[in-house]
Amino acid sequence: MSGEALLKAVRAGQTVEAAGLLDGMTDAERRACLPGLKELRKELRAARWSASSRMAGPALHAAGAACHTGAAGAANWIAAADMRWSQASPGVFLHVLGDREPDWLGDVAHRLAERPVTSRIPYLLLSGLVRLAGCEVPTTDAYVEGWFEHIGSTGHHGGTVVERLRQDPHLDRMIAALFDSLEVSGRAAWLFGDGPGSWYHALAQLTGEGTLDRKVIVDACVARLLRGGVPADQRVFLKLLTCLDLTRDEQRERSADWTALACEATSTVAWHAQSVLASLALDDELTPRRLAEMSSGVLFRTEKKLVRAQLILLGKVLKRDPSTAAELLPAVAQAFGHEDTEVQERALKLVERHVAALSASDGVREQLVEAAAELSPGVRIRAERLLGAGALDSAPAVLQEVLPPVPERTRLAPAPVSAAELAEEVGALLASGGDVAAFERTLDGLVRHAYGDRDGLVEALRPVVARRWWADEDPEYTHVPEHFREAPYGVEVILATLLGHVPMDTLHAAVQQGTTRGDCQHGALSRAFDARLWEVAYRVLAEPLPFLLATPTWDTGLLEPEELVDRLTAYRRLEARPGTADFAQALLRVRRDGRATAAAAAVRARTLGSPEGYRLAQWLTAEGPDLPTSRRRTSGVRILLELGELEEIQGQFPQDFRRLGRPLSVFKDRWYCPHWDEADRQHWSAVVPGRRELVAARVLGDLSSVAVDDSRRGAAILPFLAEADGEAGEAVHLCVAYGLGARHTEDRLSAVDALLVLAARGQLDAERLGGDLGQLVRRGAVKPLRLAEAIRTAAATGAYATVWSVLRDALPILLADLATDASSGTPARGLGDLLAVAADCAERSGARGDLSHLAQAAERRGSSKLVTQARRLRTALTQGVAA
Repeated sequence: MSGEALLKAVRAGQTVEAAGLLDGMTDAERRACLPGLKELRKELRAARWSASSRMAGPALHAAGAACHTGAAGAANWIAAADMRWSQASPGVFLHVLGDREPDWLGDVAHRLAERPVTSRIPYLLLSGLVRLAGCEVPTTDAYVEGWFEHIGSTGHHGGTVVERLRQDPHLDRMIAALFDSLEVSGRAAWLFGDGPGSWYHALAQLTGEGTLDRKVIVDACVARLLRGGVPADQRVFLKLLTCLDLTRDEQRERSADWTALACEATSTVAWHAQSVLASLALDDELTPRRLAEMSSGVLFRTEKKLVRAQLILLGKVLKRDPSTAAELLPAVAQAFGHEDTEVQERALKLVERHVAALSASDGVREQLVEAAAELSPGVRIRAERLLGAGALDSAPAVLQEVLPPVPERTRLAPAPVSAAELAEEVGALLASGGDVAAFERTLDGLVRHAYGDRDGLVEALRPVVARRWWADEDPEYTHVPEHFREAPYGVEVILATLLGHVPMDTLHAAVQQGTTRGDCQHGALSRAFDARLWEVAYRVLAEPLPFLLATPTWDTGLLEPEELVDRLTAYRRLEARPGTADFAQALLRVRRDGRATAAAAAVRARTLGSPEGYRLAQWLTAEGPDLPTSRRRTSGVRILLELGELEEIQGQFPQDFRRLGRPLSVFKDRWYCPHWDEADRQHWSAVVPGRRELVAARVLGDLSSVAVDDSRRGAAILPFLAEADGEAGEAVHLCVAYGLGARHTEDRLSAVDALLVLAARGQLDAERLGGDLGQLVRRGAVKPLRLAEAIRTAAATGAYATVWSVLRDALPILLADLATDASSGTPARGLGDLLAVAADCAERSGARGDLSHLAQAAERRGSSKLVTQARRLRTALTQGVAA
């Protein structure tokens, strides 16, 4: 009867009554209650959000844990994910488990503490079990984080952080674990707090009064900094170390640690370590060898502030003690390979001042000559005069242009022969998205196998799609048809149709009416792409196609005319009716640039006598592919393009394809854009192969946003545009220009890839791109610093001449504003960085000639980066570089 009473109390949510019933039960009685509680758990799990589930949850949570007589079972029950929605309080657990043996309680405590932090086991429960068991305190991430939050909680009753720490019996063990825990460090930045009542103050006070061992705490801080981590965590432990106010003896005995931190740690930590070592060095408490070791690492860092500070320190030490030149000058020469030429010049000046102190027999001069080969060509001239003419003859000043290999078209492989092989490729496509070739090959394979053996195909596909959301039996997903009515989502609509999840009326409506989603500038491309997929899914049920007409011959989307004629011939023989959208896509993909081949295919097509044959013959003999007229428009800081009508993509084309030839307006086509899935965008160039300007103009708004609005991933389409067929005109170059000024690194890298591919293919109009960049920077759409970083990355691949050809036309536009008032004109922030890249490229490519407005910039007063780099660029263009 006690079991029935317990179950009744639990179901009613009467936690107190259930706890009272458990108090008088034996272990055997508790085990007898467990099956009923498990059945109730299954029942409530099916309706976890219901009122009854929420009411019974806490009582069930506590009763189930108490009825487990094994520690593992009790711990699993307490930590179960489905119990977290409505769990019992720590006090209830400690009451119902408090009569167990200490060893059993300790076992449960440690099992729970070993759970991941994400299990969110309450710290009060863990610490209560440890207290009842009298066992050793756990030092797992979950326990340490709970202790850390509990001690630092503002809602904690019992004094300040330092007072609560003094009262903790396990203080030393928990502090050591706090420094070791990776999980806690992720939350330490904001939980450490600030001010007199913070953790920093508390630990410093306890260390100062001797409650905590000072050496242990200092070593733990330094060790944590040496281990590395995210900058926010590093700042926490650095601030704690600063609060401890290390003595000079403590600093000196850890000089090896400061050296490692200065060379490898995050910028903030490295700066602190560098300042400590600098203080030691200037007080003669750091040996020249240790300073040289430290300098060799710091001068390799990219942070200019750290590098310049190190060169200043070396200069001070060398000035005070010239005898250290033999040990320190080779370390100074490490800066000869720095990407910033100003750093190179500082290092070379330092060598110039102290090279006379070198002995002819110490071999240091030879080391300097070897290091000087890393200098940029402009700086290398001075190094030759210093180290001896001809010393650096082996290092060529003008470098050969290096561009990536030209992408080659790849012919699509035939569709998989067996259904099992096709199913494997479907799984790979669903997992990775696939490129145009993989997508089209898989799509054609689905059509072929659905025509030949639909039942066999379905059986092969079942295990592949079993985990797709639309194949789930969960009643939560009841809107599969509506979902696929909005968009086909690639091949998923065909797969869902084959397995019976999309009805005929949904597909018929999609074929007849197109998408239900809002229109936008991408709409023409997405509608044409989607229309073919909906048609394929519809024909799979209504009238299966033997194969697809529009499957491209090449991975760029182009279709050879002879191959299309062969397919139409096979359709004629099979008496199959071509799909309207499929045939329209085939026309847009068929290659027409080889006039002789196209004419011969047109003759064959006409002899078929079918409407599609006549239409293909007419298409192949027409001039094309045509591009619409374009006009520039401005919108705020943006430069955008409008397109005129393209008449040939009208007439006999289906409605969803005619949009491709309709005018594109900057101000009218401004609707909500639902095309957030980047996987589909790579296929847009294959919708209209040979006309990438059409695609570029329609994605130009996205590309402008990566620079103006700091959006992310909009430039991912640029490499596909660069590798696509067709003219690279105004739209393509504007897209690349915006991408080079993108906020996020991955977008800038996509633009750099596109720039280099266009250059390798001989399709880069450097004058146009440079002019566009100049105008966009001038208008404020592209920030010079971002552009400088992107263009520097492109140059670093070896494309110095290409990058110079672009900057040669961009810089005069930006320098023109300075020419009007050379004494007081305020340059755009980052213009000096652009000039630095230009000077480097001019030196390394051997560029010569005049650059408009450069002389006025070089003659400005001062030694700013802009003036310094303008002078360097003028020197490179007018006086040449070392041969």
